[in-house]
Parts: sequence; structure tokens; C-alpha cells
Amino acid sequence: MAGKKDSDGGWRTFMWNSEKREFLGRTGGSWFKIFLFYVIFYGCLAGIFIGTIQAMLLTLNEYKPTYQDRVAPPGLSHTPRSEKSEIYFEKSNNSTYKKYIDSMAAFLEQYDFIKQSDEMKYENCGDVAAPYKDRGNLESELGQRKSCRFDRKLLKSCSGLDDTSFGFKEGKPCLIVKLNRIVNFRPKAPSSNDSLPEGLKGKSFDNLIPIYCKNKREEDESKIGEIKYYGLGGPGFPLQYYPYYGKRLQPQYLQPLVAIQFTNLTMGEELRIECKVYGDNIDYNEKDRYQGRFDVKFTVKS
Repeated sequence: MAGKKDSDGGWRTFMWNSEKREFLGRTGGSWFKIFLFYVIFYGCLAGIFIGTIQAMLLTLNEYKPTYQDRVAPPGLSHTPRSEKSEIYFEKSNNSTYKKYIDSMAAFLEQYDFIKQSDEMKYENCGDVAAPYKDRGNLESELGQRKSCRFDRKLLKSCSGLDDTSFGFKEGKPCLIVKLNRIVNFRPKAPSSNDSLPEGLKGKSFDNLIPIYCKNKREEDESKIGEIKYYGLGGPGFPLQYYPYYGKRLQPQYLQPLVAIQFTNLTMGEELRIECKVYGDNIDYNEKDRYQGRFDVKFTVKS
């Protein structure tokens, strides 16, 4: 029997020593002290964690993000989007542009007039560009705010209602352009013509953020042809759609859109086109291709 006890390596005694009344080498009092220590230790860690979270929550605004740096204001984007902003298609082969028109049709569905018929959520804000639509402070107790309607019919031949190919079938493609949503941001219309390109100088943009497209490369200047702009109030974004009050207060908000149609692109050429919006508080950054601008490469074949 003694040999058998020696052969177990003493592990049974280590598990439970009846003489010293120890479990895994410790008495009940020792285990209780260790348990109490870790309860206090992890309780303090949890308290510190909860305290830091609560302190952070005190710095947050319920209606406006503390930091809005995903895209420097304002970002300018277009539909359809494509890899590396290259749009290639053959006007005689609808399979080459089907993905473009499908994405445009899906995007514009939310701008169907019938979906903006709720008088409690939407209102008419005029047929011309107008000043900002003030709907109260973000922190006021007014609850959800109405939004301005924007009927896709304003985009005319680029609305997808009369021409479901958005001009691609005729080799006259459209782009649908919008400014990104930024809570409480008020884009300022250009106060002088000094910052405007030649194509916009001499025009008035009191309540409009104008947009203008032109060739990116000098050698493409004679290959772009006429560019048409469709929207509300002219070639730009009317101010009455701003400011945006956020998803909580304006869950149904629709940005104003501008449709750009390239009516006479030279066939078989790679054409680089740059579009910019102009305003007193709009900047550009060459490292960010969508800050106040974007460029796209078109290649259209017959």
C-alpha cells in the first residue's frame, strides 16, 4: 500500500490534504482572501472602465457628431460609381453600361415624387434657389423636422423617367451628383467671381452652390463637347436644402441633386473630366479626390 501511495506522485495529497485541510495547497481562509482580492481588483477595473465611458458620454451631443472628419466638408460624389472612377461602355452594346444605369435607377427611386407625399415629413421649398431653411436649433424640443421635396423630374433628360438608359444608349451619358451630408453644415455661395472658372463668371449665385465640369487634361479640351446641367435653380445646389439636421431629426432628408450630361464626347478616346463645386467655405485637397471635387475618366465607343 505504501508503494502505491508513493507511485501517485503525491498529487492526491496536493488535491486534498486531509491533515492540513488544504485544497490545491491552500486552506479555505487562503482561498477566501484570494477570491476577495480579485473581486475587489476586477471591481475597481470595471468601475474605472464605466467611469471613463460615462465621462466620454457627457462630451457627446445627442444630435451632432463631435467629430466630422470622415470626409472634409464638403465631399462631392457621383452616381454611377465605378472602379478607379473609370466609365467605359459601348453605346451599341447595352450589356456594357447596364450596371451603370441600374445603379442610377436604384439611387433615384428614393426621389420618386410619390415617396415624398407625406405632408408631415416633406414640404415644397420653391422652384428657384432660395436662402437657408431654418428649422430651429438642433437641441430644441421641436422633434423631427420636415425636409424639402426634390422631385427627380427636375433632372429632366437625366431623370430616368423618359430615357431609362440615362443617355448611355445615345453615347450621351449622365452623372448624378450630390454633396455629402454633414450635420448643421451651411455651404456658402461664392461672394465674388474671382474664384469661379471662366464658364461661370458673370453669373449670379446668391443662393446656389454652383458646379462646373471641364477637361482635366489640356489635350482633351476640344474633345469634351457641350455639358448640360439639370437641377433646381441652375447648375448647382440650392441653399434651402441646408442645413441638414441629422438622421434623428430628419430621417427622411433628401439631398438636392445635379445631373450632368455629356452630350458630345469624342468617341474612342480616354477623356478625363473634373467637376468642382464653388463656395466661400469650400476647399480642395489633391490628396482627397472627393473633397469639393471629383474627376472621372470616360471612354465611349460606338
